[in-house]
Amino acid sequence: MSKNQELQQRKDAVFARGMGNMAALYVDKARNNEIWDVEGRRYIDFAAGIAVVNTGHSHPRIQAAVAAQLERFSHTCAMVTPYESVVELAEQLVALAPGNSRKKAMFVTTGAEAVENAVKIARAHTKRSGVIAFNGGFHGRTNLAMGLTGKVAPYKAGFGPFPGEIYHLPYPNAYHGVTEAQSLKALDELFHCDIEPGRVAAIIIEPVQGEGGFYPAPPSFLQQLRALCDQHGILLICDEIQTGFARTGKLFATEYAGIEPDLMTMAKGIAGGFPLAGVVGKADIMDAANPGGLGGTYAAFPLACAAALEVLKIIEEEQLCAKALALGELMNKRLSELQVRYPRHIGQVRNLGAMVAMELIHDGDVDQPNPELTKAIVAKGIEQGVILLSCGVRGNVIRFLPPLTSPPEVVNEGLDLLEQVLADLI
Repeated sequence: MSKNQELQQRKDAVFARGMGNMAALYVDKARNNEIWDVEGRRYIDFAAGIAVVNTGHSHPRIQAAVAAQLERFSHTCAMVTPYESVVELAEQLVALAPGNSRKKAMFVTTGAEAVENAVKIARAHTKRSGVIAFNGGFHGRTNLAMGLTGKVAPYKAGFGPFPGEIYHLPYPNAYHGVTEAQSLKALDELFHCDIEPGRVAAIIIEPVQGEGGFYPAPPSFLQQLRALCDQHGILLICDEIQTGFARTGKLFATEYAGIEPDLMTMAKGIAGGFPLAGVVGKADIMDAANPGGLGGTYAAFPLACAAALEVLKIIEEEQLCAKALALGELMNKRLSELQVRYPRHIGQVRNLGAMVAMELIHDGDVDQPNPELTKAIVAKGIEQGVILLSCGVRGNVIRFLPPLTSPPEVVNEGLDLLEQVLADLI
């Protein structure tokens, strides 16, 4: 029995079944966009810890910043005795967030916590209760976040009931025939049939759906949502948890639409692999919650704050937004060549920066998803030495999230491996 198999057996014996793992690959070390398992085998990483290590695995500058912080202290609880790094991080994030309004920040540990707190803040500010989200959206695994999530399997199945006054709309998706006009008409019908605008606290949207399939929201749709929210006194929450911190070629994907959200959630790439999340929003809105109403024991973990400050420097100094655009262009070109070769199986290749997706179908029919081939590609990829992730409401999308620091030659090597996988399976 191999070391990986042995560890998987040990894990299965003691881990709850619901906390599964995609592959029986146990990591020994990782550098930039390469991972080595406990048996010494090398893998090219197209997952980046699900868009967490945008700055690459074990970036030496982040390692040094965290080591220096650990020499000083590891935890005091920012809600009891705070520290300068958390203040500096908040100062930088409120300055970098889109729009000219004065802003404030708050910090927690995970993306789901950030979403829950954004809704709390919105309800406290508006004195309203309703929240509108979108089909295919993913906002976390806690109860309220699951309610907002628009994808049942595996995130919601068996876990209800969910909180009330949550409503879902179709997300505009030209590839699947959902127009912006249809989404806006559904919103208008919602206002007439289910909840009046005066009871809606917030609309939450991912500028690019993550788990839903890497579908970008058209900038014009986000602009129309902004106008409708302004018209009705509804807050617009942009969930930038997977899209933020240079992933799409801008610091935040919302910038492509030229709008200013009322609140933004952020996590994942914020701290280069250390647990940190936050909400940044307009100051008067952020101040709606009473002291003690926001936070958490590990909120603004000092090691994560040190890492996040270094991440912001790396994004600027290593020009990661430009690198994301270049990576996206490279991967789109290579994958589009595969689409030409396999038109009956690859329905669409799409990207916004280095959020890249390949949608798999049967017989060239967009309405016939192919989750079986998707699963087979992910599994065969591991065998060949490339780490891939799937997503999509119908489980038929391969998503590519290479670290933004990935050398082009290693990315091309990984795409060569994918090309071989497809040749073996199709």
